[in-house]
Amino acid sequence: MVTIEFQAEVIPAACTGCKKCVWVCPTEAIHMEDNIAIINKARCVSCQNCHGICPDDAIFKEERAEPLVLGVDYKSVDQDQIAEICRNSNIHPMQWLCLCTATRCREGAAAILQGAKTPEDIALMTGVRSGCTVYCTMMSLRLLKGAGIEVVKPPKWRWYDTTQTLWEFPEELKETYEGYFLDEDKDVFRKF
Repeated sequence: MVTIEFQAEVIPAACTGCKKCVWVCPTEAIHMEDNIAIINKARCVSCQNCHGICPDDAIFKEERAEPLVLGVDYKSVDQDQIAEICRNSNIHPMQWLCLCTATRCREGAAAILQGAKTPEDIALMTGVRSGCTVYCTMMSLRLLKGAGIEVVKPPKWRWYDTTQTLWEFPEELKETYEGYFLDEDKDVFRKF
């Protein structure tokens, strides 16, 4: 479970309507009305992306009246299906989905089994992407692809696609990195 105690707030008089905040929001909580950023508080996970990118200092963080609690009980879904999604993603279920929130990949897979179809859905169900929003976006995309869900990156949005893993490492380079345990590491990830 992730507890979100803050939310973003816009100073309308300072907002110039640049839309940069819209494109970095990990939960699609921001939209524009009359060239002013509007934040859907129910979707805000207080990641600070909007505040950090705003060139006009028009967004600040304020404490929520009631904390927003997000989380998925991975035990509530079929464990074999979690394992299958993770295996297809070349991810161990106990691997970190989000380091900032200490959320495991099994929770992300469970969110997918409960209906998540995008990284934003996974974030709103699990609370991931409320910190740096980079690593967990990549891991969420890998899980979605492993579940057979085709995800199309929206234009101008800050999504960082999957990085190279052990499974994409070229075979011909293995000899170059003698002393590394690339095949042995693959075996460890397959033991679940």
